[in-house]
Amino acid sequence: MADIITWPVNLLTPEECRPNLVPYTRSGGKSLGGLEPATRTDLGYWAIDLIDVATYSAAQRRTWEAISQKLGGRAGLIAVPAWSRDTAPYVSGEYEPIIKVPHSDGAPFSDGSQYQQGAISVVTDGVTPLGATTIRLRIINAYRDLVGVRFSYEHALYKTGPVISIDGDIWTLPISPTVRALIPVGADLEFDMPTCLSRLAEDRGMDAGVNSIEFEQRSVSFVEATDYWASLVA
Repeated sequence: MADIITWPVNLLTPEECRPNLVPYTRSGGKSLGGLEPATRTDLGYWAIDLIDVATYSAAQRRTWEAISQKLGGRAGLIAVPAWSRDTAPYVSGEYEPIIKVPHSDGAPFSDGSQYQQGAISVVTDGVTPLGATTIRLRIINAYRDLVGVRFSYEHALYKTGPVISIDGDIWTLPISPTVRALIPVGADLEFDMPTCLSRLAEDRGMDAGVNSIEFEQRSVSFVEATDYWASLVA
């Protein structure tokens, strides 16, 4: 992949995250009755707003400034988290944190750290090609309802619609937007903390300053980097 940084979810945490699909529609003009039919022409792109991000400490503000420098306005690429605890298919039906586990022999990494293991495990059943609008998902460890959930694969973010069919642990569902790049069979999808490859919505989207408020908060908006996915196809 290109030079991509990841938003630090544990250091710069917003009070609210708004990941929303922006649909492409086309108007056919108003009818005699005043109605204006809209035709869906594409499955859209993501817009993600991080609202009231805590920037209380010097470490948080320095990190904000470092991200701003690295992105250089809309030119830079960043994997933005789409906090999805409200819809994620946790087995318990309630939020379950990511856990840390050692190697199979019980040993950690050389620096003492451990693997991060998500609470949710769902994989693809079959290959999902570029441009697909449906996907087959196999539940390994998740609540048995995959309708209206968000997930990502290699920073391409998707959400599911109403179920098409269920065959045991395999769910066939429509997804939006269209698949950005081929998803191989058995791919482990990210449901715990899905991410979206994005750019700043505006060049000055991370402008900041100093004020007298001790508990300062900042907001920032991103849009999906659809041009990146298009460049892979080209």
